[in-house]
Amino acid sequence: MAARFYDPDGTRYGIPTYPFRLAPDGLATRRQLRAKGLRPGGQDIAAQILWRSRRYGRRVRVAYLYRLDLARPVRPMTPAKWAALAKANAARRTCPDCQLDAGYCIPTSLGMCVTCFYSEEQRAA
Repeated sequence: MAARFYDPDGTRYGIPTYPFRLAPDGLATRRQLRAKGLRPGGQDIAAQILWRSRRYGRRVRVAYLYRLDLARPVRPMTPAKWAALAKANAARRTCPDCQLDAGYCIPTSLGMCVTCFYSEEQRAA
């Protein structure tokens, strides 16, 4: 099965393709780059990994690979970005009904804090 996705010269899939866990050294996914404090930095996709996932109904999944030698360091967060992130997180914690900070992110399935949701549910019963 692994031979099906092995195409290092890119004749079958258009770009070099490797099976799961068999990519050569010097290539990394976005997550692997981020774990090393790097980002792709505008470079094109160098290769890809293909595999069949049992979790997603046996569909073929893809992970794009980037060259480590062309990767750039992650840009540091600016004070404005930190402030915007704090504001967005505060909005996710604020209940639209009682306008209080719940102390946790409001579940989108409920649309309000747990206290408000269950008090409304009890009033309806």
